[in-house]
Amino acid sequence: MSVSCGAECVVFLGCSRWAWKRCTYVGSNDSETWSLATHDEFEPVPRVCRLVLAVYETDLRHPQFPPDGGYRLNPDWVLKSVTYEQTLGRAPPYLIYVDHDRKEIMVAIRGLNLAKESDYKTLLNNRLGMEMFDEGYVHHGLLKSAVWLLNEESETLRRVWEETGRDYQMIFAGHSLGSGVAALLTVVLVNHRDKLGGIPRSKVRCYALAPARCMSLNLAVKYADVIHSIVLQDDFLPRTPTPLEDIFKSIFWLVFFSPASFAYLHISFSFLLLLLFLKQGLDALDSLPCLLFLVCLRDTFIPEGRKLGDPRRLYAPGRMYHIVERKFCRCGRFPPEVRTAIPVDGRFEHIILSCNATSDHGIVWIERESEKALKIMRENKSETITVPPRIQKLERLQTLEKEHKDALDRAVSLNIPHAVSTADEPIEIKETDTEEPAVAGKGDTSKPKSESSSRGTNWDDVVEKLFKRTESGNLILNKESDTP
Repeated sequence: MSVSCGAECVVFLGCSRWAWKRCTYVGSNDSETWSLATHDEFEPVPRVCRLVLAVYETDLRHPQFPPDGGYRLNPDWVLKSVTYEQTLGRAPPYLIYVDHDRKEIMVAIRGLNLAKESDYKTLLNNRLGMEMFDEGYVHHGLLKSAVWLLNEESETLRRVWEETGRDYQMIFAGHSLGSGVAALLTVVLVNHRDKLGGIPRSKVRCYALAPARCMSLNLAVKYADVIHSIVLQDDFLPRTPTPLEDIFKSIFWLVFFSPASFAYLHISFSFLLLLLFLKQGLDALDSLPCLLFLVCLRDTFIPEGRKLGDPRRLYAPGRMYHIVERKFCRCGRFPPEVRTAIPVDGRFEHIILSCNATSDHGIVWIERESEKALKIMRENKSETITVPPRIQKLERLQTLEKEHKDALDRAVSLNIPHAVSTADEPIEIKETDTEEPAVAGKGDTSKPKSESSSRGTNWDDVVEKLFKRTESGNLILNKESDTP
């Protein structure tokens, strides 16, 4: 009797300790050892958020839902705005904007649309270990969407970059579903820069807002110099290793059965979701809070080494920027601060049991808090500056490069599958002005899109050439795939 009572006490104490640690773990704990981001590196984030919000507008000259201060862009510089009807459901709507003041060519991709079946298909078009890419694994549906977008717009982007003097930066941005498309698009592009006029790697950037887990850990670290992920406090999506299709299936249940949402759902949308639920066999246990709790419980018993050793496990891409605005046992929001790092282990691995886990995923809140954080950075910079700004910027660039090299070396030391060390990284050729652009794609760009795209680079073939198949049938990376 005494032995059973003692065992019960041990189990009770163990469960109580686990529950206490899980319930007191807050989003800010993920980045408590990270360094603070600087004004210069975080400056593009708020305007990138505004550009992604602009994709939702039908007429930028008469916007219906502008953020505080407006979109702050010139409608005459919008090169193209593409809707679902034009993409035929193969990619989310996107917008191409040329910012002549800052010398930037920007592509913004919207997030998930709960009323579009095509977005569901993109998310569901994946399973664990389905798509191998560049000695790692990526989300199959998101990669197909990224390749389709490149097939449609690569010639336009190349032409604009060459017409602007080959001096503009090329920035890709997306939110939620769009963040995965933008990140994988960037990975494909930097592997084949010769197909886009020989643009230097240093002029390509990607900003993934509320990023989806779309690539394996070795790729997430490898491309941290060109991909930047922005996470707001407790956002659930970058932290949930569960496949994306299960996550959004749970959101559908949560939205459909929330009493406050009935006023905003159209009858047709409700009927569509009902058919989807019946098809997927969804039940009450698939609600998002239950799913997050069960994932949290499951991950408690998975060793860290096993997680890191699984090459098929997907992660949020690139360098992480964590916007922290709430503290443990404190009410309300505090002045936000932005922390940054390239984490290898502990890369947003803990589910946060928070009532803000879904609201922090919204692009509206990310834009507001990033704007507040940038304003605070600007004020602190003006008050504490003691050395010439150019020296500060040069030192920070050197620090960013060192952090990337250290992250690559740490990935190798932790035996991350297919991780590459600093010595294995390809050497960047700085002088790219003498490179000849690709011969393909010199056709008349004034012709219809389908004809222009057929004459340009076929990015499906380009992606396939990243690999060669061995006699045993396995795919391995073709090291010479980047040579013109």
